[in-house]
Amino acid sequence: MARVLIVGAGPTGSLCAALLRRELPQRPLRIVLWDKARGAGGRMTTSRSPHNPRCTADLGAQYITLRPAYALKHQSFYEDLLAHGVLKPLTAPVEGMVMEEGSHNFVTPQGISSIVKHYLTESAGADVFYEHHVTQIYLRGGKWEVCKKTGSPEQFDIVVLTIPVPQILQLQGDIVNIIKESQKQQLESVSYSSRYALGLFYEAGTWIDVPWAAQYITNNPCIRFISIDNKKRNIESSEFGPSVVVHTSVPFGTAHLEWDKEKVQPIILDHLENIMPGLPKPTSIKCQKWRYSQVTKAIPSCPGQMTLHIKPLLVCGGDGFTHSNFDGDEVPIKCAAYPKSGATRNKQPVPVKGRKKRVLERIQVDIQMYISHVTRFVIS
Repeated sequence: MARVLIVGAGPTGSLCAALLRRELPQRPLRIVLWDKARGAGGRMTTSRSPHNPRCTADLGAQYITLRPAYALKHQSFYEDLLAHGVLKPLTAPVEGMVMEEGSHNFVTPQGISSIVKHYLTESAGADVFYEHHVTQIYLRGGKWEVCKKTGSPEQFDIVVLTIPVPQILQLQGDIVNIIKESQKQQLESVSYSSRYALGLFYEAGTWIDVPWAAQYITNNPCIRFISIDNKKRNIESSEFGPSVVVHTSVPFGTAHLEWDKEKVQPIILDHLENIMPGLPKPTSIKCQKWRYSQVTKAIPSCPGQMTLHIKPLLVCGGDGFTHSNFDGDEVPIKCAAYPKSGATRNKQPVPVKGRKKRVLERIQVDIQMYISHVTRFVIS
């Protein structure tokens, strides 16, 4: 049975696992996901109050926007998420939002990480391990030996990297020499914005009296976005309190990127007090540093993925691997071709060992295809 490792349990990794399981149900495939965090979500993370886990706040992505260019192509994804109650239309007032004509916004009643958790559930049978921080990748006897910070190395037939591009470049081992110089230059050209996010959690019964559910801020040097998170998601209950999410501007995040979070948090709170004077005191606060918040420059020539090695397959995907101005049109996918051996051309019986190799090669091609589609959907 082929072992596939997907590094990163965020939106790209979880959807890749779900699609592989859904589209290849009969293939002898064991899917494994590793993530260095303590839970799923990546930049689609939902934090919980330490005093009441039902009080939550989305510290990463705030809502999902379906643009007209992608409406038909990704219709099945949205229908699935809506049918399972993962998504609901955004109806709460958001001040300062600029929308493209024909676009639709959706929120996640159970938190933005519920999208990732839904796809992990859809990848039934996949093994998901958290606090598995990949550090090195070696090529050993036709397989990938993957090392993590703690624990023994493990071998896989296929590895899919869905982590931010700079983290791919930080990996050690044989992968350093496997990445071609031209690929390395492309990877090094990818850039991300940086910002901080605060989650403020309140006790049940707290009232935050503002006429909006979320607001874009344009006249503050620190804060760019504020959300009364439960109000944005239309979640009101007497059993848990509200939560407030604050996102800083990119210039502020960049200027304070190397600061300790403990020093940045009070600065953000001071600016928040100026914007919302009299805001109640929260029971707890979480400060999140997003070093890789959003892609500002992607690899322009890659259709959703980059194949670093074919046999065995080592491929990477995510929002760093698509056109920055991707318009939704189909882009030819550069996949590894099926082997054209004499036995294949002449329709001769293939030995068991040959059949196993053929199946693995076909799985490799399928993964290259799905990672491209996954990337396009996730970043739309």
